[in-house]
Amino acid sequence: MNIVVSISDRVAKVEVEGRLDVNSAPLFHENMAAIDLDLIDKVEMDLSGVGYVSSVGLREFIILKKKLGEKTLRLEKVNPLVDEIFRTTGFDTILDYSVFDPKTDYSHMSFKGFLAHKAKNGPDKEILYSEGASYNWQEIDKCSHIIANDLAKLGVGKGTHVAICGANSINWVLTFYAIQKLGAIAILANSSLSAPEIVKLSGIGDITVFCYGEILTMENEKEFLSEITGEGSLINTVYDIRKNISFKERLPEYDDIRNKFEGRVGTDDTALMIFTSGSTGIPKGVLLSAYNILNAACSNAESIRLTKDDRACLILPLFHVFGMVAGLFANAVSDASMMLPGKVKTAEIIRTIAENKCTVFHAVPTMLLSIINNPEFSPEKLASLRSTILSGAPVSEAQMRMLQELFPGNHFAASYGLSEMAPVSITDYEDSVRHITKTIGKPVSSVDIRIFDNESGKVCKPGTTGEIQVRGYNLMTCYYKADMDTQSIDGDGWLHTGDLGYLVDDGYLYFVGRSKELIIRGGENIVPNEIASAISQNEDIADVKVVGVPDEFWGEIVAAAVLMKEGKTFEEEEMRSELKQRLARFKMPAHFIVYDKFPMLANGKVDSVTLKNDVVCKCKKAS
Repeated sequence: MNIVVSISDRVAKVEVEGRLDVNSAPLFHENMAAIDLDLIDKVEMDLSGVGYVSSVGLREFIILKKKLGEKTLRLEKVNPLVDEIFRTTGFDTILDYSVFDPKTDYSHMSFKGFLAHKAKNGPDKEILYSEGASYNWQEIDKCSHIIANDLAKLGVGKGTHVAICGANSINWVLTFYAIQKLGAIAILANSSLSAPEIVKLSGIGDITVFCYGEILTMENEKEFLSEITGEGSLINTVYDIRKNISFKERLPEYDDIRNKFEGRVGTDDTALMIFTSGSTGIPKGVLLSAYNILNAACSNAESIRLTKDDRACLILPLFHVFGMVAGLFANAVSDASMMLPGKVKTAEIIRTIAENKCTVFHAVPTMLLSIINNPEFSPEKLASLRSTILSGAPVSEAQMRMLQELFPGNHFAASYGLSEMAPVSITDYEDSVRHITKTIGKPVSSVDIRIFDNESGKVCKPGTTGEIQVRGYNLMTCYYKADMDTQSIDGDGWLHTGDLGYLVDDGYLYFVGRSKELIIRGGENIVPNEIASAISQNEDIADVKVVGVPDEFWGEIVAAAVLMKEGKTFEEEEMRSELKQRLARFKMPAHFIVYDKFPMLANGKVDSVTLKNDVVCKCKKAS
């Protein structure tokens, strides 16, 4: 929790951010007790940054009013959810306060309610554009209703696990809203996954219905669909949402079904599952609600000052939390138009931004570097950009200075988040190059960050490195069906990120490294054990170790150190051909290094540090 107190003209102005609960109440009490009553006649408290007040927090308001006596206590900008807490407990008769205008606050809405609100209050606002097609809010509402009716006929209802797998498209967005209208759970699958990976995912996420768009590995539709619904898969129904299907042509069907699907969907009901990777190599399903995503989107929109006049070029994959929050819903809550390029290719992105005068474009740094290296690029074509969040990988100071020279009117921001909770932090709109390149920003509104020393069991002092732990309104429910030991949330509600960093006195968070062994290639998380397992399926391989090695463009790339069985030789092309059937393209090793033996420690284990250093050295020479 953050509390700022200032006194002017006998009024104590108090700004509060975070949750007012059993953990933060002592800090709140201490700050309120420090106010000199002889200097004030009134306390004005801004609660716009407070998303939750517990019974302990409510008691603190009683204590404060008792302390003030005849002096005035006024609470401003109370969140509707906090207002509901006040009304439920009768505090609305005790406290003097004002509430946010619910017409402009989406924190209390489900995705179903959000779409209904938009369709009613701004039906003609054009929101989605792609390859010559455009959809306004009313058309999005009606077309998603038609898809919902199709899915209902296929047996989809409340709680059904429905996967969406495909490249970004208008139909992807329509299908997501359709699933929400039915109270089902949208399972967001990476469109680069192979058929065996999708079968594996179906078991982890209990997927029974599979909505497919453009999937990178689907060369033969019939064979692909047969494999993902075949042996070992829970998927029993498929639904085509590819771009060649125009749901607008079916709008006449709407009037006959308009009164269907009136059942209530709660803001905090589980709405979607996003997959993240664990150190075991088994994907984990992160359960999130509309409350998580819409609140995070509102915070993101405020951070980069989005308005209805903005036009965003949306290339962030919608199956990632970054794409859902900063891409789809930050723009949606702001009524900003979204341009979806037909293909995520640098030349097409340049044309999309230039032709539509896009003002917002978020990406991983590697994509931005690809764009400026494309022959079609010129600063003039992208001069309309005013805001870009860079996330998923670090950007160097030299790279940032170059980007600022090429895009002088653009405000860059560095952000940090996880599938389990995003965003966690972001730099300010007007921040310096040093802040953007050296830090990952300050905590977003109503999110708490602490740096924890797991050995001592104590919170670290400012400037001291420890594990980054976070909590707040946008924190996931849990990992779906994961054992209690693998749930990353502790008994006090803190998410243990496994990332290392430190906080400084001005509130900025610095990222030091990952205690996990994840490889992050251009913003994509890759688990070494998964790659090693795929390589080990070749019967000539005796052992394999997979590591990430530095790369100027991708940040990290995958390298595999392999040991062959006696008398066997390594055939790289044969291995690559095998792995294409087992792994998504972005997981493919860039380098294979063959060893006669791995360096060993005295205890008989592989010396992973020495091995990685050697692999990095050999890859550098090979490059």
